[in-house]
Amino acid sequence: MPRKGPAVRRSLTPDPVYRSSVVTQLVNKVLRHGKRSTAEQIVYGALRVVETKTGSEPVGVLKDALESIRPQLEVRSRRVGGATYQVPVEVKPRRANTLAVRWLVDYARERRERSMSERLANEIMDAAN
Repeated sequence: MPRKGPAVRRSLTPDPVYRSSVVTQLVNKVLRHGKRSTAEQIVYGALRVVETKTGSEPVGVLKDALESIRPQLEVRSRRVGGATYQVPVEVKPRRANTLAVRWLVDYARERRERSMSERLANEIMDAAN
């Protein structure tokens, strides 16, 4: 435990194109090996595909997708005597959002479409429906 207390959380700056911190969080999760411009191209390409296929605003579709895959509960290990129990607890909103973005990107990476932007776009649309 740090003596000064918990570290101060830095707020995410909204991305320049959509002015949304959710898109920034998605870019940060897609980011690999420090290649931010590549990650931004992937995410913006995916959002363009979402916009053309659905005909609605891509950030709204992304928020709907994250809302539908956001977890409500998770199990935490609780030690009672010599036994360890899995106890269900509510997920805090910040952690739920982080898990939703992580799962979205991880499952998009496992898909078999040609490009990562196609995979991410299809994963967003599947999760939103």
